Amino acid sequence: MRAMFPLLVVLFLASVGFLGGGIQELRTLFAVWVPYAAMAIFLVGFVARLYRWASSPVPFRIPTTCGQQKSLPWIRANNLESPHNTLGVAGRMAMEVLLFRSLFRSSSVQIQGNRVLYRDHKILWVAAMMFHWSMLLVVVRHSRFFFEPVPSLVSAVQSVDGFFQFGDPVLYVTTVGFLLGPAYLLTRRLMMPGVRYISLPSDYFALFLLLGIGATGVVMRHLFHTDVTAVKQLAMGLVTFRPVVPTGASPLFFVHLFLVSCLLAYLPFSKLMHMAGVLLSPTRNLANDSRMRRHVNPWNHPVPLHTFEEWQEEFKDKLEAAGIPLDTEAAR
Repeated sequence: MRAMFPLLVVLFLASVGFLGGGIQELRTLFAVWVPYAAMAIFLVGFVARLYRWASSPVPFRIPTTCGQQKSLPWIRANNLESPHNTLGVAGRMAMEVLLFRSLFRSSSVQIQGNRVLYRDHKILWVAAMMFHWSMLLVVVRHSRFFFEPVPSLVSAVQSVDGFFQFGDPVLYVTTVGFLLGPAYLLTRRLMMPGVRYISLPSDYFALFLLLGIGATGVVMRHLFHTDVTAVKQLAMGLVTFRPVVPTGASPLFFVHLFLVSCLLAYLPFSKLMHMAGVLLSPTRNLANDSRMRRHVNPWNHPVPLHTFEEWQEEFKDKLEAAGIPLDTEAAR
């Protein structure tokens, strides 16, 4: 049931987009104002959440480490597992963002009888890498609709992506990766009891929404072709704030566009914000140099101090009368 409701919501959104593309009077709303509103929500929400994270106090060094910290000169330190300077943090962060290093080393433990079994999750790592890199390259490829002339980098990515020349039009490798990655993640959530137990409706909603975007894109490209010239005209009009409502675009294009708009508006308020949150995570972006320098909480409010020496001087007569010895070092 946790998966059924998000699926119905995505199907409803798809039907709303199809309705908006099928009725001529609603095309301006779905082709112009909905994307503008989605982009505005995305930008405001994205910046607001980054600001909240960036302004959260992190008074102490709390990096997650699994290597030798730098200490004495004759003890070999691991600057990638336990970075003590900015260069090490940058290298560790690059490995995490580009290669999902922590996910690559992820494992689980199970007890069967009197044996303890450890299992890695390399398939999960492959699926995650496939999906995230495919999504990045798909976004880069789609940027050709927003530039005239098309940048050479975008053309090069598109050429490499379609190198295998499967069919006509070309079946891009990233198209397959964009569909297989979320499909595996969804299957994993549905089939594995432990993962299914901790999965929320929002987790399924994001996967169904991504699969809906990918499926409508594939159908438009390979089955029911849409007017690419009209799509290019709309995209150029949106970025130049002179939008032109496409007349030759099929209703399926409006489904695709509406689902993308929903994803943009939903992203700042979902777990998908990990795309930026990983860069602001203090467990990743801090150097482990607690043995090299003392860290003082900068958010501590100044408070008046009453030292021991001052206290002893204030109650000196009463201490002597009570026979309590004084700290002669403090007294001097």
